[in-house]
This record gives sequence, structure tokens and C-alpha cells, in this order.
Amino acid sequence: MIWLILGFLIALFGVIIGKTGSSSAGRLRGVFMIFGIALAVLGLMFNTVKQIESGTVGIKRMFGAIQQDVLYEGLHVVNPLVDLIRMDTRTQNYTMSGQHDEGQKVGDDAIRVLSADGLEVTVDLTILFKVNGEKAPEIVRTIGLDYEERIVRPVTRTRIRESAVYYNAVDLYSTRREAFEQRIRETIDKDFAARGLILENMLVRNITLPPAVKESIERKITAEQDAQRMEFILAKGMQEAELKRVEAQGVADAQRILSLGLTDKILQYEQIKVQKELANSPNAKIIVMGAKSAPLILDTK
Repeated sequence: MIWLILGFLIALFGVIIGKTGSSSAGRLRGVFMIFGIALAVLGLMFNTVKQIESGTVGIKRMFGAIQQDVLYEGLHVVNPLVDLIRMDTRTQNYTMSGQHDEGQKVGDDAIRVLSADGLEVTVDLTILFKVNGEKAPEIVRTIGLDYEERIVRPVTRTRIRESAVYYNAVDLYSTRREAFEQRIRETIDKDFAARGLILENMLVRNITLPPAVKESIERKITAEQDAQRMEFILAKGMQEAELKRVEAQGVADAQRILSLGLTDKILQYEQIKVQKELANSPNAKIIVMGAKSAPLILDTK
């Protein structure tokens, strides 16, 4: 717009100079006219053809009024009197952390909340969000370009404080942390959607309890782990004892079955088999049998 106005003024200046009637003024008039018209045409082109980069949208503002139509990425021909506002629609993050150089705010920016049991809990988190391109004109009209400070930060901190009162400090640290995060995510998502923002994710990075409560929880967890370890040892000992009992029972059953099967006839038959093997042996001498049997003398030759 500046180039267009400047070109128009230069051309007008050339017309005024040409009215003096001198030859030198006539030559200057032509130079100023050509330069002014060229500058005006160039300015008109720059103000008429607009390029929207990838990941952004354009909002048209004319004489202070925001127009509803949105310009998406690419080239667009617009009214040269329109002022174009570009908004980023890519994923953005807003971090609130207790670390002094980690978040958007310098210093300790963690969120301190009160739990259901009256304990102060510190929460560090990161919000991932983006602008809804279709509602970008409404955001500019009702909120402005500083939507992070006007919407993202206050809504997030308020919803976390409101949700924390439903949970005890120990639950936030351990068993019900997932439910706490889900509750916050749902409430923030509704608030963002009503304001033209899209919540992509909420990352609860750290939940810090008072030192005394944290030590108590750690002692409880250690005691539970010790109890589980003892249960494992007892279960393993019972299994080993059961295995030994089964083995002993198997040996006893085998001996019982063997003793029932060893009758006098079987023993006599086995004795005869041994005698036969000894008789066929070249080293056989004298074999003395039981009390009811006569000695068997074999020739050693």
C-alpha cells in the first residue's frame, strides 16, 4: 500500500512540474510520471496478489473490520485496500514447569493445586494445541493474536486446580493419575473448542508431592515389594517341598510294587538263571547254594 501511494504522489508531482512550461520541466515531468506510474503498478501488484505459506491461514481486515472468509495456503488475489493477518495453524506447545528455563515463563511456573486431603501438589505439564483455521477470523475478532496468554494458560491452570480437588495426593501420585489426566483433558478440550482452538494432547510431565508424603509412599511401596518377594519365596519353597514329596512317594510306591512281586517261585527262578550263567563261565569253581539246596561242584577244567 505504501508503494502504491508513493507512486501516485510521484506521478502527481510530475504533473505539477510539467505545468511550469519550461523544456527541462517537461523532461522531468516525463521521468516522474513514468517512475511514479511504475511504482504505483508495482505497489498495486504487491497489494493485490498475496501468498499464504504452508501451515498458515490469512485473515482479511479492511478498515478495522474482520472479514469471515479465510485464505488458505497458495496465491490469492485480494482487494489492495485489505490488510492481511497471517495465523499459524501448525501444532504449538505451551509448557508450565518448575524448571527456571524450561517453560514459556522465566522462573518457577509450575501449577500448585490442593488435593482432596488438603495437601499441596505441584504439577508440571505441556499443552499441545493448534488453531482451528476455519475459526481464525473469530479468534482475531474476540481474542486477538495473544491467545496463548488469554486462553491457553488461564484455562489450563484453572481446570487443573478444579480437577485436583476430586483426588487425594497419594492417588494423584500413583493409582488414579491416569483418571486425573483424563478428566483434565476432557474439560480443557471443551473450553478450547469453544474458543476456536484444538487440543491435540496434554502431557503431565511431573507430579510432585510434599516430601513427607512422598517418603511415606516410598516406604509403603517398598513394604509391598518386600511382601511380594516373601510370597514368592514361600510359594517356591512349597513347590520344592511338594516335588520332594512326590519323588519320595514314587520311590515308596516302586518299592512296594517290587516287594509284592518277589514271590518264592520268582526268587527260585532267578537263582536258577544265575546258576546257569555261572556254570557256563570258564572261571566257575564251587557254588554254595541256600540252606535247602545242595552245593553244586563243577569241574574247572
